[in-house]
Amino acid sequence: MTTDKPKKTAFIQGAIAAHFIGDSIAKHQTKITIGAHNIFLGQVRGDEIDGKTVVAIEYSAYEEMAEKSIYEIREAAFAKYDLTCLHIYHSLGIVKTGEICLFVFVSAPRRKVVFSAIEFLVEEIKQKVPVFGKEIFDDETYSWKKNT
Repeated sequence: MTTDKPKKTAFIQGAIAAHFIGDSIAKHQTKITIGAHNIFLGQVRGDEIDGKTVVAIEYSAYEEMAEKSIYEIREAAFAKYDLTCLHIYHSLGIVKTGEICLFVFVSAPRRKVVFSAIEFLVEEIKQKVPVFGKEIFDDETYSWKKNT
């Protein structure tokens, strides 16, 4: 008899809720080899572009390819840094300005490692994961976002 356990995914529909982030942190309190955590939260900005204001971003992805890229980035981070835990979550669908769209959470025995690891992870995610953002403006027009 096999049990079909749902595959863990890095993607969350819509904004990443504060309670999800809080629960993720709380789950690590029993892991007593951890001495430091670091978190990166990406938030949708209300940029003004050509006189129009961004009110949301609609994220889409080639999910299978994106999951593979995230897996490879995770493996590279574990190989490069002495990490205890590493979690990456990215929104799909519509995320309004002010809401969280990217949550990267690392834990390690020592503090210096988590700072370097977060910077590495966020840069790798931005460069290598095929997630696309369509900026939706206050006049209901849109344009495809360019990562910077």
